[in-house]
Amino acid sequence: MRKGCLLLLTLLLVYMGALPPAGVSAAPGVSTGAAAAALIDVASGRLLYSSRGDTPMRIASLTKIMTAIVAIEHGRLTDRAKVSKNAFGKEGSSIYLKLNEEMNLKDLLYGLMLRSGNDAAVTIAEHVGGSKEGFVFLMNEKAKIVGMTNSSFKNPSGLDEQGHYSTANDMAKLTAYALKNPVFREIVKTKVKKVPNPNESWDYSWVNKNKMLSLYEGADGVKTGYTKLAKRCLVSSATRGGQQLAVVTLNDPDDWIDHSRLLDFGFKHYPLLSLVQKGEAIDGTGLVAGASFSYPAEQAERGRLARQPILYDAASVESRLGEAGRLQFLLDGKPVGSVPLVAKDSPRLEQKERSAYSFADTEKLGGGSSRKWLYILTELTRVLFTGQAD
Repeated sequence: MRKGCLLLLTLLLVYMGALPPAGVSAAPGVSTGAAAAALIDVASGRLLYSSRGDTPMRIASLTKIMTAIVAIEHGRLTDRAKVSKNAFGKEGSSIYLKLNEEMNLKDLLYGLMLRSGNDAAVTIAEHVGGSKEGFVFLMNEKAKIVGMTNSSFKNPSGLDEQGHYSTANDMAKLTAYALKNPVFREIVKTKVKKVPNPNESWDYSWVNKNKMLSLYEGADGVKTGYTKLAKRCLVSSATRGGQQLAVVTLNDPDDWIDHSRLLDFGFKHYPLLSLVQKGEAIDGTGLVAGASFSYPAEQAERGRLARQPILYDAASVESRLGEAGRLQFLLDGKPVGSVPLVAKDSPRLEQKERSAYSFADTEKLGGGSSRKWLYILTELTRVLFTGQAD
C-alpha cells in the first residue's frame, strides 16, 4: 500500500513537472527532443511554450548571452582589454588570443558570441568586472533584475562547474531582455566578422557557429552551446512581420529542426495583436496612449483581452513627471502589460518608446521597487570592482 502511494506520488510529480507554467500554452501538436525547451515573444516577454521550463540544468555556452549583455551594459566598447594568464589558452572553444594581446571590448564580444571563445569570455570578465569573481557577481545581480529565479552563474564561459545552471524559461527571459539592446542584436545576427589581428598580417575572420542564421528565414540570433555534460544547447531568434520570437532548448540532439518547428508554431498561432497605438485617444479619460502596445494572442484569446485605464492623483509623483495614468491590458482579467497615459500635447509623445523591460515592466515580473534597488546596487558594485563610473 505504502509503495503504491509512493509510486502514485512520483507519477504525479513527473506529470506536474511536464506541465507548462501558469499562463503558458500547452502548444498542441508541438514536441521536441529537448530535455527542456521554451518559446518567448521578445517584445511582450510572454512565454508561448514551455516544456520542463523551470528545471535547473547545465547551459554550456548559452551562459555567454549573460556575459555579453553584462559587458555591453557595464563596459565601454572602445576600451582595450589585455589577455591575462587566466584567459590565455583557456580550455574549450577559443579564438586563440595571445598572452598580453590587447583587443577592444566590442571585437572581443564578436569573438565571444560568434565563435564562443572562452579566452574572450575570461578577458571580458576580468576587464569589465575587475576580476572573474567581480564579473560573476554582476551576472548574478543582472539575473535577479531580469527575473531569472532559477539560475546561478559561477563563470563567464559556461564551462561545467558545480552550482552553475539555469532553466529554459530563465534563458528565454534573459534572451528577450538582451535582444532589446541594439549592440547585442547587431552582434548576434552577424554571420561573419573580420577583426584586426595585431600579431599577424591577416585579420581574424570569425564565422558564426549558429546555423539557424542560414537555415531559417528571418533568423537573427542568438547562441550555440555544448559541453560533454550539458550536451547540445541552443538559443535562436527570428523576426517575421515585425514580430520577434526566441527559442531555448537544453540537451537537444535535434535542435536545428526543433527550433524551426517551434518558431513556425509561434508565428502561426501567436501573431501580434495591436491593442493600442501611440497617441491614440482613450475614451472617457481625455488622455492619449504614451506608447504603442501589441500582444501575441491565439485567435481564441482575442475576445478575452480588455483595456482598463488607471488614473493617478494630480498630486502624485507620476503626474508631476507628466504621466497622468496607465492603460492596463488584461487577458481573462489578469494584467499582461500597460502603457502610460499622457496629455494630448505631452512632449513625451516625441520621445522614443521605452524598452519592454523598463522599471515599470520589471514590476510586472514581480520585482517592484526592490528591483530598482538591485539595479542601483549593481551600478555601485561595478564602480567598486572596476573603478569606472558612467
